Amino acid sequence: MTEPLFFDNDCIAAFLWVGEQSILAQMYSGRIVIPRPVYEELSAPGVKHLRDKIDLMIERGQAVLRTISTDSKTYNLYFQMTQEPGEGHKVIGNGEASCLALAKEEKGIIASNNLRDICEYIDEFGLQHITTGDIMVEAFRAGLISEDQGNIIWSNMLKKRRKIGADSFTEYLHDNETK
Repeated sequence: MTEPLFFDNDCIAAFLWVGEQSILAQMYSGRIVIPRPVYEELSAPGVKHLRDKIDLMIERGQAVLRTISTDSKTYNLYFQMTQEPGEGHKVIGNGEASCLALAKEEKGIIASNNLRDICEYIDEFGLQHITTGDIMVEAFRAGLISEDQGNIIWSNMLKKRRKIGADSFTEYLHDNETK
């Protein structure tokens, strides 16, 4: 799999908050795309330290920052999702919409935990999707983390109020193995 991964705030922040962005860099270096609206969310005064970590990933070539040109098909789709969604759709946030629009146009993968807001679009656009939990399982299977390390990271993410789908990595891992 070499498709670009378009990270929404909730997914990348889970790793940034606990200082584990190296997991992302080891697995996806050069494929990590941060849409400009997500970068701006991570630039808020209270979380500027998260943006600094993104800046370092960009500087090292592990991630790229992507802006959507206002005279593009991608922007039209982004605008529709954030301002004038079609019938049966609700307005979604700028970060989610930028990830979806870019992934649709560039045939990429969405990295987001916000399934409630994006599931309809993922299905409609035929996109691939991963969550923080999926990334952790992939890191475990690749031998980058042990189950014990995964549980420590998971616990730290939960302490930072990340919504990641289970009470422990072990629980998520075992639930995922039965799928």
